[in-house]
Formats: sequence, C-alpha cells, structure tokens
Amino acid sequence: MQAFWFYRFLSIVYDHVVNPGHWTEDMREDALVPAKLDSPDLKVVDVGGGTGFCTLGVVQSVAGKNVTLIDQSPHQLAKAKAKPALNDVTIMEGDAEDLPFPADSFDRYVSAGSIEYWPEPQRGITEAYRVTKPGGIACIIGPVHPTNPVSRFFADAWMLFPTEEEYMEWFTKAGFSDVKITRIGPKWYRGVRRHGLIMGCSVTGVKPQAGDSPLQLGPKAEERGKVNGNPLSFLLRLLLGTAAGFYYFLVPVYMYLKHLVWPKDAPGF
Repeated sequence: MQAFWFYRFLSIVYDHVVNPGHWTEDMREDALVPAKLDSPDLKVVDVGGGTGFCTLGVVQSVAGKNVTLIDQSPHQLAKAKAKPALNDVTIMEGDAEDLPFPADSFDRYVSAGSIEYWPEPQRGITEAYRVTKPGGIACIIGPVHPTNPVSRFFADAWMLFPTEEEYMEWFTKAGFSDVKITRIGPKWYRGVRRHGLIMGCSVTGVKPQAGDSPLQLGPKAEERGKVNGNPLSFLLRLLLGTAAGFYYFLVPVYMYLKHLVWPKDAPGF
C-alpha cells in the first residue's frame, strides 16, 4: 500500500527526478550484462518494471514481442505504455510475490528497483526461481545497505536496503546456483558505497532444474489494502518516510558536487 501511494505521485516525474541521480543508462547497461541478454529470441520478464526504464535496456537486445513487463502500479505502467520503444512489449499489472505465470516460463527474469518494496523478499526471489526456465538466469538489481550512521538511519526508515550477504542468502535458499553479485553505482560516486545506493548491485543466479523452488514458503499473507489502524502511527511513518526520501534525493547531489571539487587523486573521498 505504501509503495502504491509512493508511485502514485512519483510516477509523474520518476524518469526525470529519480533516475538521473540513482539509475542512469550507463548503470542500466552495466547491471544487465550479467543477465546475458544475448539473443533477440529470449523470452524475458521484467518484474516491477514500473515506467519501463529497465525494459528499455532489455529491448535493446531482445525483441519486444518476447518481453513482458509486470508491475503493481497502474500509474507507473501508464508511463511505460506511452514509450514507443515498448509498443511490442506485453505490459500488465501483477504482484512480484505471486506471479501469474506457469513454472519454467522465461529464459530470463529481470527486476530492477522493485525488491525494496516487497513485503517478503525471499518469497519474491522464490517466485523468480519458479518462473525461470531450467538453465535460465534471474537478475535482480536493487539497493545496498549503507554503513554511514546517518544514511543508515534514513535508509532503514524509508524502505528495504539489503546487504550483499542477504541477497546471496535469498538466492541460495531459493535454489539458484552460480549466484554472483556485480556492484554498480553512479560514476560520480567513485565507488563510494557508505551512504548506500538505491541501485547498488546486480545479483544473478542460474536455475539448475525445472519446477518450483525447493524452498516452500506456504500461502502468501494477504496484506494488500490494509492500512495501519493507528492514524498517528501511519502519519509519523509517512512523514519519516518523506524525510528519508528527500534525504536520498540530496545524497547524489552532494556526491556529484563533491566529485566536481575533490581532486581525483586525493584520499578521503
């Protein structure tokens, strides 16, 4: 529900405000390399694809007719549908933790900037395993947890910022083999990760055999539509989340300005 309202308003300027500071075309290109989108005939699903920014990277290598974009936000999807490059892509609403596809449906599973809003990340990655074909690759691109105390406070107040170890554990438990992490980030960060990154790593795994994940989690809890019954608590969470979102709007601006003035060979950046 929080993600729904977040994207309800941010979808208006998402591609022009969020992406330039956190999720650039260069980063997208680097993040998709481990997914091995090496044939136009691959069948690909982009889960939590939102406005279609990541999907635009997918269709550079894969025929649009073979690509499916799924997201829970109709407002984000409206932006994706308006992009001519995605005209041949199947665009639909759906839940990352309960995908409406049979097992072994896709050669590649891609998800960028979505896991931070999943109530149960392990369930979402288990679904990634289920819908990927044997020998296929699942690629999840998402945030990394900060070590800076102030950034860590705001990150934890806002949304899920997993550690690299958590990503590895989730993929391994789901049944993936050959699990790898590729670090990404804006070039002007110069590799700095202490503030965390909204798009900080590309995690991939190979599905070794057909069928469902060996990890059985039971039925998905019904949470959609439920709101905290305490209005004051909900308001406080909303205000704190808004402050955290603003903080993470400022972080890339700060890092960019620092990049401009800090000598490239000087220590301590």
